[in-house]
Amino acid sequence: MIQKHYEPLTCRQCANIEALDFDFSFAFQPIIRASTAEIVSYEALARGTKGEPFPEVWKNVHEKNLYRFDQTCRVKAIKLAKELGLTCGLNINFTPNAVYRPELCIRTTLEAAREYDFPIDNIRFEVTEGEEVREKSHLVNIIKTYKELGFSTYIDDFGAGYSGLNLLAEFQPDCIKLDRGLIADIHVHFAKQAITQGVIFTCNKLGIEVLAEGVEKFEEYAWLQRNGVDLFQGYYFARPAFEELVDVPASLLSTPN
Repeated sequence: MIQKHYEPLTCRQCANIEALDFDFSFAFQPIIRASTAEIVSYEALARGTKGEPFPEVWKNVHEKNLYRFDQTCRVKAIKLAKELGLTCGLNINFTPNAVYRPELCIRTTLEAAREYDFPIDNIRFEVTEGEEVREKSHLVNIIKTYKELGFSTYIDDFGAGYSGLNLLAEFQPDCIKLDRGLIADIHVHFAKQAITQGVIFTCNKLGIEVLAEGVEKFEEYAWLQRNGVDLFQGYYFARPAFEELVDVPASLLSTPN
């Protein structure tokens, strides 16, 4: 069952990291739009206090502190983004199983945006397709509520799970992020090309943007851009930077031929 017994936390409660018994921070990775050659957002990726990878953070999370961890992630990401001077979008990952009632659980996020003077319109929420969700209708309700409140919603790692296009029949996020498994060497892989073209076509029909994540090669970037993808993220442009907003060289932002 979805957890329903937690009271909404305040921004200041989430800022009190001692309540979690462990600390963490964030690395930021840019997301670019090829057609305008600009960084449009940064994804906040949870890391240990010394930059340790996410699994080192996640091993401290369990059912009893999942809700507080999810809420604290939002507050800390907004606070750090503001301190770093981020002025574009901020992509924050959330855990559906930690959200018992979306209209209540979002209060902490709204309060943090006001507390740190961060534009609410710049916040985007991501959920991974591969994450086990106890009730699919619950995830649909979260996405619906967030969209009604004006937040952009993303499905991360699209193509890595077992739902695939079935997800889009139930709800339409603002954007899907194609999984690295589909992106790797797509310029020489016919099956991946066919699948990706089908996803792009479907998303265009539904008014959903497509973002290619995990791009590591120019050839991957070029093929995807030629086939209608405009949003990109990956090592080819920049690796996640711990507590830093890295820029992307102009030469990498230019539209490939």
